[in-house]
Amino acid sequence: MGEPAERLEGRHVAADGSAAAARLRLVIVGHVDHGKSTLIGRLLYDTGSLPDGKYEQLVAVAARRGVPFEFANVTDALQAERDQNVTIDTTQIGFRTARRPCVLIDAPGHKEFLKNMVTGAAGADAAIVVVDAHDGVREQSRRHALLLKLLGIGQVAVAVNKMDLAGFDAGLFDRVAAEYTAFLATLGLTPVAVVPVSARDGDNVAGPSGRMPWYGGPTIADVIDGFTVPGPAAGGPLRLAVQAIYRFDRRRIVAGRLESGTLRVGDRLLFLPSGKQSRVRSIEEWSAPVRHAATAGETVGLTLTDELFLGRGEVACTLEDTPSRTARFSARLFWLGRRPFVAGQRYTFKLATQEFTGEAVTLSAAVDASTLEPVAGMETPQLAAGEIGEVTIRTHRPVVVDPYGRVPALGRFVVQDGLEVCGGGIVLESDEPAAAMAPVAAHLTRSHGLVSREAREARLGHRGAVVWFTGLSGAGKSTLARALERELFARGRQVCVLDGDNVRLGLNADLGFSDEDRAENIRRVAEVARLFAEQGTIVITAFISPFRSDRLRARAILQRDGLDLPFVEVYLSTPLEVCATRDPKQLYARARAGEIPAFTGVSAPFEPPDQAELVLDTSRRSPEEATLELAGYLEPRIEIR
Repeated sequence: MGEPAERLEGRHVAADGSAAAARLRLVIVGHVDHGKSTLIGRLLYDTGSLPDGKYEQLVAVAARRGVPFEFANVTDALQAERDQNVTIDTTQIGFRTARRPCVLIDAPGHKEFLKNMVTGAAGADAAIVVVDAHDGVREQSRRHALLLKLLGIGQVAVAVNKMDLAGFDAGLFDRVAAEYTAFLATLGLTPVAVVPVSARDGDNVAGPSGRMPWYGGPTIADVIDGFTVPGPAAGGPLRLAVQAIYRFDRRRIVAGRLESGTLRVGDRLLFLPSGKQSRVRSIEEWSAPVRHAATAGETVGLTLTDELFLGRGEVACTLEDTPSRTARFSARLFWLGRRPFVAGQRYTFKLATQEFTGEAVTLSAAVDASTLEPVAGMETPQLAAGEIGEVTIRTHRPVVVDPYGRVPALGRFVVQDGLEVCGGGIVLESDEPAAAMAPVAAHLTRSHGLVSREAREARLGHRGAVVWFTGLSGAGKSTLARALERELFARGRQVCVLDGDNVRLGLNADLGFSDEDRAENIRRVAEVARLFAEQGTIVITAFISPFRSDRLRARAILQRDGLDLPFVEVYLSTPLEVCATRDPKQLYARARAGEIPAFTGVSAPFEPPDQAELVLDTSRRSPEEATLELAGYLEPRIEIR
């Protein structure tokens, strides 16, 4: 290997004076006790990468404790690990070869610590899987390989360790190498090398072994030097994940990480999911000169030509190449939780800087991570710890995603059950194509009339607003909508009702009652309601709108571009049995007889709002009482300020 790389004027240079390659992030994984930490410790020692005096210090500590020195203790940073001989957290260590700087990630191998292993491997460029020559390919060996595949790590090498305990048997090595190589092939992975090593003694770690003359391949250090570092995604679609908004020196600075693409001053940006647009006025860093451009991987601050009210979780893109803004996407999910992942149960998801809730509406193709065999008994769809499934996720508000293969940072997520991270996955595709918004955003500009909203409000004597009734069929939505319309009209207010049946007879006559068509029905109604409300009208809608995500999307449409008009969600919580008795069209009877498929409350779900402005049970009060309560709630909110 020669001498280790040295630092020179802030640059890494090799011993021969040539510039070193880009920094490699390398994860080391494997079954517990197969020697991962020992391999790392030996590699650091043999290449002179340990801090001065570190080796001698560890040898002295082992002597004082009356135990043999082990190279594993180089990386086992926690006292509990030294006592138990088990790595329980990820450890990242700077490391230098003759060719390049590296970051070594020692990831836990014990089954109980798989979640930490996922955390460690998530940002790696390449991986080395350690397999015990005598112990062979174990369940965790297969599971770790599958996790690497799911995390998108395609560069993999295998270290068959403890060859000294196996008597340096070439036949045994060949059998283990063949078995694991065949398993990797089922995942679509081909190892760049399979290396026989004795990490404890340094055989084939940083230099060739004289005890295995039958092997003529690369050492572990050679393999590391052969890995490639993916270049920055500067040529990809522009994606900037907004982390925070700061006020500084009377400027509003949008801070975020550029996950993909190149950003330049003057670029016109679309922020999703809000749909707001502006141009980049400046690109800034703390205590640094103002810049004209930034590339993928950098965290920067932006000022915009328009004062937009943005928040954490927005994603900036160009008008010509957008991600998907959606409330539904398909994904491949790996579950690690103590409780099973259950379809229909609410979970918290984190994707880039977005945090949102949602649930799986479909779950299929579950396989066991260690065997890749299908999981039986999917009548009640769920995933147990260590299982993988294809899922369709429905979110409770619009989110921004890209397929993992296109923009990994916008296509990789983790799942929390309560406060505990219990799984992770990758986005396969969205139900709303990325191109769906591009033609509108690129070619249309919002028009503003010569009569201002303030002038209209002054003439009408009130502000525009939207009252959004939601609830089961028969809960009283249309009845209360009409009664509220009459009451507000009698008070001199400009008011109209958008009724579900009337809209479907005209504007939305082309839509059916699938989940997708229901979502589009609500989107169109929200857009129409916004147009009327901007002109000063109080718009009352009466729609079942059974899904939270659709109603949240409607709210977002009404509040897009900083529109500050009141949006009042009114949930009619009337019980199902009461609604079924108010059935003049015999809809419930027909649905229970199977004549109406996907009927809300019978064969399709209704998701109550989390935070409706008003909740009314019309079985407990008269229409007159409810109408007066509604009008009393609304009136102070439409007064002209």
